[in-house]
Amino acid sequence: MTSSTPPAPPGLRRTPTQRRSRERVERALDAADRIVGAEGVDALTTTRVADAAGISIGSLYQYFPDREAIIVALATRHLAGFDALVEQVVAAASQERWEDPAGVVLEAFVARWRAEPGYRALWLGTALPPRLVAADRENNRLIADAARRILVVQGHLPDSPELARRCWVAVLCCDALLREAFRDDPDGDPAILAEAGAVLRSYLFDPAAAPAAAPARPPEDHRP
Repeated sequence: MTSSTPPAPPGLRRTPTQRRSRERVERALDAADRIVGAEGVDALTTTRVADAAGISIGSLYQYFPDREAIIVALATRHLAGFDALVEQVVAAASQERWEDPAGVVLEAFVARWRAEPGYRALWLGTALPPRLVAADRENNRLIADAARRILVVQGHLPDSPELARRCWVAVLCCDALLREAFRDDPDGDPAILAEAGAVLRSYLFDPAAAPAAAPARPPEDHRP
């Protein structure tokens, strides 16, 4: 018979099952987020997190074995927040008509970047731990799929494998531009943000921006 207790989230040593334990974990992550947002990832230590959260270091170690575990759990929480935002935007798209869906989606994510200094510090301050690289890529996959669904439900473009591919490439481009826009400006460099919007609209809606078809391969010669 298997246990009904869910596995510990990424980064946690064990899953907090009682409300007080869950609140303690959330306090620790809130404290870590404040430290990272104000001073950068390098300022994060288990001792500082415990002090800022008002819990003992022993209690912290019950759930977070080391500093990296806190970073992983905090980054995972931020990614979950972005996933929730994606679904909110998709739900709104099914109820409203947007003349500029690319601009609406981009502005939603720009607002999130502006509102989350801890997220900015994690994604811009240092290389992500290896186990977060795949999670970050999967997050971009979800965003690309959301963009595809929005364009289809709004009636701007028909669904197709090509649309899915173009949304994926557009998200990769805009992700890089967002990182650059917020690297030195907590509000986002307006010129780079404008370029991100232009790239997104051009790539998704301008037929001239479509990639050229790959040249056909010549038939193989099977003569001896």
